[in-house]
Amino acid sequence: MDAEGLALLLPPVTLAALVDSWLREDCPGLNYAALAVRAARQAADFALKVEVECSSLQEAVQAAEAGADLVLLDNFKPEELHPTATVLKAQFPSVAVEASGGITLDNLPQFCGPHIDVISMGMLTQAAPALDFSLKLFAKEAAPVPKIHWS
Repeated sequence: MDAEGLALLLPPVTLAALVDSWLREDCPGLNYAALAVRAARQAADFALKVEVECSSLQEAVQAAEAGADLVLLDNFKPEELHPTATVLKAQFPSVAVEASGGITLDNLPQFCGPHIDVISMGMLTQAAPALDFSLKLFAKEAAPVPKIHWS
């Protein structure tokens, strides 16, 4: 089977992962942040805020240099987060810094700091209890009379 035939068999997510791996291996100097920010700016209007998720200081600096409005420092431990945010804010004071990943209500104070502008906690939505409800629509003349049940 040729490469084109293989591409037709693979789901888009797998293809994207393969391309990403190839690019990282064969083009290590490629600035992904600059490409992503440029594409986002071209695709949207001037009011768009561009946020780039980064896993290192180098990626964060590249994102800020590329013109990102927000830099999300993802899965940084507090001892890595604060020095990275300090360096980033020193070079790019107008770039907002967001901390995310592994943050809970118990360890939240460790992530707060003078160079952290936003803290995201996925556990607020991931740990929320489910609510089961339904919405029933009736024709105007067939609408039931609401009944109130007091407990």
